[in-house]
Amino acid sequence: MTAVDDRLITDATEIFRRLEVPEGYKAELLRGNIVMTAEPDWVHNDIVVSVAEQIPYRRWQRKQTQDVSFPLETSEPQPDLVVLPRDAFAGPGRLIPAEVVTFLLEVVSRSSVDHDYRVKRSVYAAGKVPAYLIIDPTVAECRLLTEPYGEGENADYRVERISKFGEAVPLELLDVTLDTSEFPTLPGIGRYHRPR
Repeated sequence: MTAVDDRLITDATEIFRRLEVPEGYKAELLRGNIVMTAEPDWVHNDIVVSVAEQIPYRRWQRKQTQDVSFPLETSEPQPDLVVLPRDAFAGPGRLIPAEVVTFLLEVVSRSSVDHDYRVKRSVYAAGKVPAYLIIDPTVAECRLLTEPYGEGENADYRVERISKFGEAVPLELLDVTLDTSEFPTLPGIGRYHRPR
């Protein structure tokens, strides 16, 4: 006879850690909510690789599909790219603490619009991540956010710089000027309403 554990689990973090994610999806914990989105497509991956390759490997750790811990936020997002100083964290484990992260990147898809522009913006600012870059291939735009302030859902970034694809994006904290001229777009997808 097999024993069954029928105790109710009410802790979102514990539920998240036990979650079996269906193939073709990724799961993130955002402010106590478990969010599943489709795995990235070709355009998305092309942009992430392009950004990663422009960040000097000898000075910075560049991690994809790496979860970040935001303990005061009950959040464990999986940014598209996590950048931290080479000697800031050596692992092991699934989670990188937010306090060692210098830069986070999210590439927007139709299923991630609200999360990338609103929820993660607030979570990352509350975690004091110095720079957050949102790249949106639907509108061919980069949005660099710096100088985080505030707490919880009221956290935000003081400085917001918007650049179109083809314009250079200075990532001063990384001492890099990002070339966006070859970023692909997602044609044929109608413009969506971006959260404010």
